[in-house]
Amino acid sequence: MNEWAGSYAGALVTASDAIDQDFNQRLRDSGTLAFRVAYGVLRHRQDAEDVAQDALARAFQHFSRLRDRDRFRAWLVRTTWRLAIDRWRANRRRTGREQDIFEDAATTEQSPEARERSAHLWRAIDELPEKLRVAIVLAAIEGHDIREVSRLLDVPEGTVKSRLFLGRKALAEKLRWMNDTTR
Repeated sequence: MNEWAGSYAGALVTASDAIDQDFNQRLRDSGTLAFRVAYGVLRHRQDAEDVAQDALARAFQHFSRLRDRDRFRAWLVRTTWRLAIDRWRANRRRTGREQDIFEDAATTEQSPEARERSAHLWRAIDELPEKLRVAIVLAAIEGHDIREVSRLLDVPEGTVKSRLFLGRKALAEKLRWMNDTTR
């Protein structure tokens, strides 16, 4: 009986080590992806670090249940995005989004006009539906190409293109008044 228990425990340790190694490799390949996604939503470093840490902890906790490990990055992006949206909503209810935007803008060395334009842009992005907002943030702000965004969101490239088109169109409509006042 002890021999069987010893070999069984050894097999569990070996399987557990393999899962840990696979997770660590995928985490190295993903780099700071979780932080960048969270920061794209929250635009506050400490909150983004907290959300990224939560997402990575959740990814580690559930990694053994992930069937298609090649989709780890997409899974991590979706998990991080959802956690960041939840945090953003909580922050918005608690303190109000306007105050956070102006505090963040005040810390950069921009002209008052540039800070105001940036605040208006972020407000317009925040007002987009979630599907359009995540595509805009990943492509336009994070700099991922269509194929990468498609993989990260686990949707066809045509869907990403459509969401980017609709998101940009909505932003142009929301920010049209800014172009009218600068002329």
